[in-house]
Amino acid sequence: MAEMTRDEWRAFLTEPVRTAKLATVRADGRPHVAPIWFALDDDDTIVFMTGASSVKGRSILAEPRVALCVDDDRPPFSYVLVEGRAEIVDDAEALLFW
Repeated sequence: MAEMTRDEWRAFLTEPVRTAKLATVRADGRPHVAPIWFALDDDDTIVFMTGASSVKGRSILAEPRVALCVDDDRPPFSYVLVEGRAEIVDDAEALLFW
């Protein structure tokens, strides 16, 4: 599998608009995967919205390690996998921008 350059993965994540699959871990250890809409900001942070009381939100608060898969379902098929830490931000001004 080839590794993409920064420009390649930024382009893949932004054009065309795609959904992603967000993987978190529930409190009892079961995996949880949910489709999300997302945006990529200028400093390479992936931004998405969810409520703190949703399964995603509760899972992130308990265990912030997540995985995000963005795929292209057209042949020859490709994807970007992002692993990292998520955080819940409840700053109303920051949320208005997104």
